[in-house]
Amino acid sequence: MNIAVIGTGYVGLVSGVCYAELGHDVYCVDKDPAKVELLQGGEVPIYEPGLQPLMRSNADAGRLKFTTDTATAIAGAEVVIIAVGTPPLPNGEADMQYIEVAAKEIGEAMNGYKVICVKSTVPVGTNERVRAIIADYYKGSFDNASVPEFLREGTAVQDTMNPDRVVFGTESKHAASLLTELHAPLTKEIVVTDIRSAEMIKYASNAFLATKISFINEIANICEKVGADVSEVAKGMGYDRRIGASFLRAGIGYGGSCFPKDTKALIQIAGNVAYDFKLLKAVVEVNQHQRYGVLDKLFNALGTLKGKTIAVWGLAFKPETDDVRESPALEIVDRLIALGAVPKVYDPVALESFRKVYDDPAMMWCQSAQEAIQGSDALCLLTEWKEFVEFDLAAIEAALANPILIDGRNVYSYEAVKGTGLSYYPVGRPVHHIEREYVHG
Repeated sequence: MNIAVIGTGYVGLVSGVCYAELGHDVYCVDKDPAKVELLQGGEVPIYEPGLQPLMRSNADAGRLKFTTDTATAIAGAEVVIIAVGTPPLPNGEADMQYIEVAAKEIGEAMNGYKVICVKSTVPVGTNERVRAIIADYYKGSFDNASVPEFLREGTAVQDTMNPDRVVFGTESKHAASLLTELHAPLTKEIVVTDIRSAEMIKYASNAFLATKISFINEIANICEKVGADVSEVAKGMGYDRRIGASFLRAGIGYGGSCFPKDTKALIQIAGNVAYDFKLLKAVVEVNQHQRYGVLDKLFNALGTLKGKTIAVWGLAFKPETDDVRESPALEIVDRLIALGAVPKVYDPVALESFRKVYDDPAMMWCQSAQEAIQGSDALCLLTEWKEFVEFDLAAIEAALANPILIDGRNVYSYEAVKGTGLSYYPVGRPVHHIEREYVHG
């Protein structure tokens, strides 16, 4: 099958590479000539495990090509996939300008029947708008479909090649048959529905997962006050098949390009039809406040942050990605600086991504985990990279001027911590506190 993918961001690039891996001929389009040149040279502009070798092998086999020209890409395509960005506007709504530009260019370049699919996360009704725009420029026959994606950064290739389910919505039997044929090698769990329901499935899925995260974080906050252990609580809850264990890990809240954007967009979608989505508003509010618990724990441990050097391990919103969009680290570092502390930051992959969006002369940029903790007054672990999880706790204690460890992701066991002299502050679990005179000044 010949496929054109419009947009080479996270979703577009991973999707294009994976369709090529299935044996299809794929043309990926991007308007940035420098980015296309980079891709043509075999380089990947994002950090995603397993993506680059897969991209190179399919490009070498002639199944994967990159261009800036939409007309070239869709000339022989049977399926055209729109995967451009829909960044949030100041009011939380999705910015649809890139979708509309893509639809216009597709309409101008149409040369026969095709199935036009929207894989970008878009408000309900967007596919109808895309169809109308294309129809303004092309009077021939075509079908359209909503094909939402459910990939996770860090495991995007695996999620695309081994999905829990594939969802698409269309009013056309022929389009449904074609899309079923395209996705059948990936899974037997194919959900075919109407277009508007498919658009809503994406938002509802992400909003529900975000709700689980905020819920367990609220439980964690109560656990801290009553002396319970949220890890044990979540374990007991997870055995219930109606609840499930996934997304019940307490921490400093969600971030990234999906959950923050999609929850706020769904609140706006509800508001546009005069519905007050109170539950989801609370989910967003809880998530916003959850990251500040790190600062409260630092105050409890040190008394003041003014003049303190605080090591920060982890800047990406999750491990196995260089994405810092909506990362809790952004606000935590900003607050540390505002309170007079000096953050010593380190991330094994996302250091430069973070520097592009937040760079303050008060910060110290470190090239290793050891450099960050050496002589610092406390350590805050904000991203659960394997490097940090496996770091020797005795070495952390020895390097810190004050052996204070704020574990924002609950990665260390009490058994391991109790064998050290660390004062340990997790999330929703009892504090392991060592009485000592801390270094001041």
